[in-house]
Amino acid sequence: MAYKPELTQSARPATYTVEARDESGALVPTPIAGEHPLTLYVDKKELVTIMTLGAAPEALAIGFLRNQRLVDSIEEIVAVQVDWEVNAVAVTTRNGLVDLDRKTQKRTATTGCGQGTVFGDLMQDIESIRLDDQVRVDEETLFDLLNAVRLHESIYKQAGAVHGCALARGAEILAFVEDVGRHNAVDAIAGWMWLEGIDGSDKIFYTTGRLTSEMVIKAAQMRIPVLVSRSGLTKMGHEVATQVGITMIGRAVNRHYLLFTGAHRLVKKARAHA
Repeated sequence: MAYKPELTQSARPATYTVEARDESGALVPTPIAGEHPLTLYVDKKELVTIMTLGAAPEALAIGFLRNQRLVDSIEEIVAVQVDWEVNAVAVTTRNGLVDLDRKTQKRTATTGCGQGTVFGDLMQDIESIRLDDQVRVDEETLFDLLNAVRLHESIYKQAGAVHGCALARGAEILAFVEDVGRHNAVDAIAGWMWLEGIDGSDKIFYTTGRLTSEMVIKAAQMRIPVLVSRSGLTKMGHEVATQVGITMIGRAVNRHYLLFTGAHRLVKKARAHA
């Protein structure tokens, strides 16, 4: 059984209903996405304030620390306590974080809605990442996954204004998280993987957001070899994907996609000739 720190269960409602007027002037009760500030404290030291939907705050905090390379394993975390009365999450570690001031000295503001922060060098330790080159995904499995994501009940369908990320084994969705920023959603899945003891080496990561360098690095850090998006990508995202050897698929909707890197992992069904 996977080790789990002491956790609160403090999810906030994903949507709230407000009244809007349509083009005819009629009042229309309309769901909108939640958005809340959540200040992260590690061993009583304030680290960062995250704007979040609040759907999975404990997993988000753990995943943020994991993807920032501030903790090396879930066993280093003793407790994660969320208190929405003061919009804070307090993380207690077993032995403190080594060189925290040095690691957090350099900040890079990342692109996208719900702007995020990456501490340290974006490319730090990227050369040491090794992804499983034996993993294969056939094209029909990809199409089945895209259909599963399409059918998945989501906050986006109700209210829009969010990004979604999914972790999948083949076409099976293991976890689906939405948040106001794609980096929050990927961090929450990273935290969930640690909490559940899930290995990423044979998984597929799907996102509604564009494939930036940050997204590629985070997927690679989770050892996930296949990254799929319904959106496009950036130049740096493409360069990092090439460097780490990840399979990057963009513009993936219905039975259409563009394969950018890591072509050896995608298996296409042979087509009969007339």
